[in-house]
Amino acid sequence: MSLKIALVAGSSRKQSQSAKVADYLGQRLRALGLCGSASVIDLGSAPLPLWPEKDANGLWADHSAILREADALVMVVPEWHGMASPAMKNFFVHTGYRELGHKPALLVGVSAGQGGAYPLSELRASSYKNCRVCYLPEQLIVRQVEAVMNGEAAADADDQRIRERADWALKVLASYGLAMRGVRQEVDMSRADFANGM
Repeated sequence: MSLKIALVAGSSRKQSQSAKVADYLGQRLRALGLCGSASVIDLGSAPLPLWPEKDANGLWADHSAILREADALVMVVPEWHGMASPAMKNFFVHTGYRELGHKPALLVGVSAGQGGAYPLSELRASSYKNCRVCYLPEQLIVRQVEAVMNGEAAADADDQRIRERADWALKVLASYGLAMRGVRQEVDMSRADFANGM
């Protein structure tokens, strides 16, 4: 049975570099034969309302359906002033264990400069409690993002290196996705008194 992978582009900007990276990684997942489907949720082109406002456009229902079907996730997180973007933080207050519980997720930091690590540390520290997402010990940081992942061929040695690292990280994610299917079948998430993390 092939994997379904959801990729979340965490910028609130339309046509963002995060969306570019998410699209590139989705294409690589398919090209490497690592999944049956790779669906991108772009929070810039399909933004969620700020929690707890009502979702008048029904976008959360669409996003939730994709996430519930997914076996694994890729979270593409832009760095804004050394922090995770507001759109990504807002995404996590919408999600719960029904969407992300006991699913492996690859964190991908995106930076226009040499940063990108702080948002990943922030999400590892604060985003998993109620949704139970399982971050991989591996991560990917795409620095100088405007200069990489822009076409079929790598532009230079730095672009080639991040492309090779991305392929390797996606293969790791796919391995976790297959391995954790059985975990989700065994874990009883139906207990309302344990719906939130400690």
